[in-house]
Amino acid sequence: MNNTSKTDWARVDAMSDEDIDTSDIPPLSEEFFAKAQLRMPKSPVKITVQVDPETFAWFKAQGETGEQQMAIALKIYAEAHKAYPASEAKST
Repeated sequence: MNNTSKTDWARVDAMSDEDIDTSDIPPLSEEFFAKAQLRMPKSPVKITVQVDPETFAWFKAQGETGEQQMAIALKIYAEAHKAYPASEAKST
């Protein structure tokens, strides 16, 4: 898979705010701001968990983001299994 950006980042970096075309973005109304809510991200919970050596080695080999990737993998797994009641998940 080729994820190489075709964006001319040097040109983008050289642009001033006035150079940016925002004509396709509608202005935000007073109603929008009246309904807006500030949502702060929840702080992660630090825990100790036992992981088999092979799995740990794989995440560690991912570099600095290994811990973050492990947390994301757990979140994806949990989200995928939310549709199942806890008692049903235990019986499988």
